[in-house]
Amino acid sequence: MAEEIINGALYIVSTPIGNLEDITLRALRILKSVDFIAAEDTRKTKILLNHYGIEKELISYYQFNELKRIPEIINKLKSGKSVAVVSDAGTPGISDPAYRLVKKAVEEEIKIIPIPGASALLSALVVSGLPTDSFVFEGFLPHKKGRKTKLEKLKSEERTIILYESPHRILKTLHEILETLGDRKITVAREITKKFEELMYGRVSDVIRQLETRTVQGEFVIVLSGNEN
Repeated sequence: MAEEIINGALYIVSTPIGNLEDITLRALRILKSVDFIAAEDTRKTKILLNHYGIEKELISYYQFNELKRIPEIINKLKSGKSVAVVSDAGTPGISDPAYRLVKKAVEEEIKIIPIPGASALLSALVVSGLPTDSFVFEGFLPHKKGRKTKLEKLKSEERTIILYESPHRILKTLHEILETLGDRKITVAREITKKFEELMYGRVSDVIRQLETRTVQGEFVIVLSGNEN
């Protein structure tokens, strides 16, 4: 028997990272049943909802309106409304502002329910061929100030290191990794689950040579071996 929606509960719903089939039956049922959905990008979420024939009230919740939205959402929850939070793609709270809403909900003793699903970092890790028993996720490196400092701190990290990167900075980041951490084993995943999904294996220098010969497109996950010294 399917679980009933809990009034006043905050559902953290994982959505596909590319392929729209990568969503659970439970996630679809929750999205159909809650009172409204707080979405990082309402346009992207509408594509998903339309694909599955779901009509639901959407409100935007993203980095630049979170200070305004958090009190509104908390008030709705306290009034008994059920709310689902979704990010652009994947699991909310990973490199997106859902974290702050969850933090506030915890402080307000609001019931929070995770709805597991797709995750770019885990998908890349399990196909990397690098150790999966212990790893560290660092998200995106700072765009400007602090990049070198962050990489310097990772020099002694023995666990597998996972980073996110955009197409605009992937080559810059790989060059900085090579300079600071050395020519380590690496797997770079591009456009995971999408039509042009690609996995690049080898050393950092190998992947740099591959990417320097073409126009770089897509979102990237970098999986890097830890310090083996």
